[in-house]
Amino acid sequence: MTTVEIAAPAQNLLGESPIWCERTGRLFWVDGRAPAFLSLDSATGAVASHAMPETIGSICLTETGGLLAAMTSGVFRLSMDGAVGARVAAPQPNHPDNRFNDGRCDRHGRFWVGTLNDRERVATGALWRIDADFSATLMQSEIIVPNSLAFSPDNRRMYMSDTYRHEIYAFDFDIDDGTIRNKTLFSDLKGGPGRPDGSAMDAEGCLWNAEYAGGRVVRYTPDGGVDRVIELPVSQVTCCAFGGVGLDELYITTARQRLSPEQLAAEPLAGNLFVVRPGVRGLPEARFAG
Repeated sequence: MTTVEIAAPAQNLLGESPIWCERTGRLFWVDGRAPAFLSLDSATGAVASHAMPETIGSICLTETGGLLAAMTSGVFRLSMDGAVGARVAAPQPNHPDNRFNDGRCDRHGRFWVGTLNDRERVATGALWRIDADFSATLMQSEIIVPNSLAFSPDNRRMYMSDTYRHEIYAFDFDIDDGTIRNKTLFSDLKGGPGRPDGSAMDAEGCLWNAEYAGGRVVRYTPDGGVDRVIELPVSQVTCCAFGGVGLDELYITTARQRLSPEQLAAEPLAGNLFVVRPGVRGLPEARFAG
């Protein structure tokens, strides 16, 4: 049995977007609803939290140091100490109710990030590709809640879910020109215990998906088969990322938003950052090239 441990007693309203920085030995993540940007120092166990000016959906590392932060009104520069810099992209000015959600860089340094309607769950969300020059290209539309962005080790497949459609998709991915095609259904979670939220890719090409309201993380083989299930002591599991010096630790963010007092009493660990050692390694996180 895989042992689930608390990595940080964060008590996040909406923990999301964990990302390991091998240069600093720190895990970064966000509390989308606080809103806050957080970090865990793996050497000391120290946790730092920095308030953000607006709802924050995801972050990515950059080649030049620092990060990008996808928030309500656009994508911003962000220092590792939580200082918000210039806005570098704002591709959806005609959708004032939308905000940015899940995002991840491909291995050519492009930031893929989705938007959702934060007022009502309607399909006005989209998937954007932000290139190194900060130009934004619309890649998919009519999305309700985009999540699970991940790229296979061979750079030939991209994954994405629509959480409120309870589906994970796979696309053929061309890393040279940054295009996707041939969208197919990878996993249908309708009728299951949870909805597909954020994902991580391991070195064997398997997708680890956090199930929101399902209380678990599921490992899928490349053909969509369920290989392993890790149960957590909380229901709202949001995202996961490989980290640690050997990339052999799986960090898992969770949430406590919208839980009733009775549910919170039954889930006192909700919102914490967890870690497991699943016996497989992850991949280094790609960095934005701009």
